[in-house]
Amino acid sequence: MEVRDALYIIFGYLLGSILFARLGGLIFKKTDIMAESPDKNPGTMNAFTYGGFRCGVFTLCGDLLKGFFPVFLYRSGELPENPLMLSFVMAAPILGHILPFYDIKHGGKGIAATFGCFLGLLPHWIPLCVLAGIFIFFSCVVKINPNYYRTVATYILAAICTVWLEPNHYIVFGFLLIAASVLAKLFMSAEEKEHFEVKLAWKH
Repeated sequence: MEVRDALYIIFGYLLGSILFARLGGLIFKKTDIMAESPDKNPGTMNAFTYGGFRCGVFTLCGDLLKGFFPVFLYRSGELPENPLMLSFVMAAPILGHILPFYDIKHGGKGIAATFGCFLGLLPHWIPLCVLAGIFIFFSCVVKINPNYYRTVATYILAAICTVWLEPNHYIVFGFLLIAASVLAKLFMSAEEKEHFEVKLAWKH
């Protein structure tokens, strides 16, 4: 591993550790809005729900950008001698979001940061489109409720599809690292899980 690779991995992890939902709550509501949420997850959905529109937008943009910048900047510089390092740069901000160094027990799930990371890969569009497409399918066509099970199903299926469709093996491995991190966070979560339900969107 070169010094540049290590610095970008550390940079990605530290940037990922900034929980914009908590920061947004302090800025816009002057309080820790996560204390009001049942699952205490510092993510975009809770930021919109308990912090309001401005807090939600602030959180969404922050979480997207902290996934985007490490990957985009790393790929914009000189090509690494070991292309496998791209996989770890991809995973670093998501791991930081899930396990922030200052409070590893109260990180987020890393969903918005994952999308930001995939935006940083463009014009490699397959991981982004696969993840977004499956999320939309399980939200608007075949609806999986609650969100916990929808996210689990989405990441598992998206990882399988990316292995099949994406020709760059280092991007595939990066996605597998991300998916493993997100799924481990979900499986170890202590949040109360609602009844699992699958139905067609046009049937009530």
